[in-house]
Amino acid sequence: MPARKITAIAMIAAVYAAITLAVAPISYGLVQFRISEIMTVLPFITPLAIPGLFLGALTSNLFSPVGFYDVLFGSLASLIAAWLTSKMPNRWLAPLPPVLVNALIIGILLGTVSGLQIAIPVAMLYVGIGQLIVCYGLGIPFLLLLQRYGNRLPRKPL
Repeated sequence: MPARKITAIAMIAAVYAAITLAVAPISYGLVQFRISEIMTVLPFITPLAIPGLFLGALTSNLFSPVGFYDVLFGSLASLIAAWLTSKMPNRWLAPLPPVLVNALIIGILLGTVSGLQIAIPVAMLYVGIGQLIVCYGLGIPFLLLLQRYGNRLPRKPL
């Protein structure tokens, strides 16, 4: 793989992890607004975002209060959601996989191993609402900006 592609993947991973950790109090837990999830629309634009988001989630989940389970299942949820996002037919559906996949997987995770006394469907609902707000409320405007102005940036093709 060319160095430019590896660099792009690493940059996506680093930015995702940095944003997650910078706002850590709201990035983890039952009610989470992981602002870095704004980046989950990137696989709609480039497949390089799939491994980048996976590695960024893996890195940031190392600091999760849920521990090993979040590293394993949270990172896997990000990988699945990123791959599904890359398959979406239009930009309005691009944020949907991260919302649904994280609500399901992270909701189950929080309802079973987090130590929180909460029913799994309620945990799924809370995670889903947080994802919905970030992925659609911030992700769609981010995607629209990238699609509108991204081609004006000087760059070489990856």
